[in-house]
Amino acid sequence: MTVFDFLFMALPVVFLIASVLIAVKAVSAGKSRKRTLLMQLASFAAVFAICMVCPFAVSAATGEAAVSDGAAGMNYIAAAAATGISCIGGGIAVGNAAPAAIGATSEDPKAFGKAIIFVALGEGIALYGMLISILILNKIG
Repeated sequence: MTVFDFLFMALPVVFLIASVLIAVKAVSAGKSRKRTLLMQLASFAAVFAICMVCPFAVSAATGEAAVSDGAAGMNYIAAAAATGISCIGGGIAVGNAAPAAIGATSEDPKAFGKAIIFVALGEGIALYGMLISILILNKIG
């Protein structure tokens, strides 16, 4: 690995760290949190686009057909997205159901069994996402 390869791999990480530091400084200076969040999302989208386009451009420039590597990479991204999005959804569901279950149990202790079922249903969303990602990863190998 040459120094150029190392710098090329480290550039997205450095860019993301710099954008986080700039966002923290902007919020502490009194800038709008919504604007800062949009700036963070835009910088993440830019780094994501660069990381997705550069390998395809390099394989096109060298003439090597990297179709299988690109397909495997897309499968890894799909597996990560399935797990990540389902875990976010499960966290939102459990975050809303658990306080309601605690409140219902404090009013009527007999309602614990019914309340815990709704909390478990929210956790099931994350398990389904993990199952889908395992199926995607097994298809690769």
